[in-house]
Amino acid sequence: MQGVVTPPEDRRQSETALRVARGTRRLLRAHGYASVTEMPLPSGRRADIVALAPDGCIVIVEIKSSVADFRADVKWPEYRLHCDHLYFAIPGEMPSELLPDGTGLIVADAYGAEFLRDAPEHKMAGATRRSMLLRFGHFAADRLHLLWDSDLPG
Repeated sequence: MQGVVTPPEDRRQSETALRVARGTRRLLRAHGYASVTEMPLPSGRRADIVALAPDGCIVIVEIKSSVADFRADVKWPEYRLHCDHLYFAIPGEMPSELLPDGTGLIVADAYGAEFLRDAPEHKMAGATRRSMLLRFGHFAADRLHLLWDSDLPG
């Protein structure tokens, strides 16, 4: 199909995580959010999904593809510093009771997702919000540019 741009393959995630990300991003888009994947945060960590609501609310979604993936992760509490709402997104076969209270929960497959639990709000400081909004915009624009000009040097 003419005009279709396919993003470059990212080999950091499992097939399950990629399916969960796709379905989660479809859900977020249906609720008016714009989202990006694998966005670097000011802390040096990389968020699986960062989503921006029309009102400027920032959501981070941490994808967990398995129980082992969740148990091995110790970095997710740091993400709260960079968002207003923190969610976990998991595949349907993963037990949801493992995920911590005080976070939102999304169950997803490659075709869609649903919110199982809303994430509590913890508003960021104004300076952090400004930093994240600028980072989001710059990252999204740069990624779009690279899709159209993949020969661009580093």
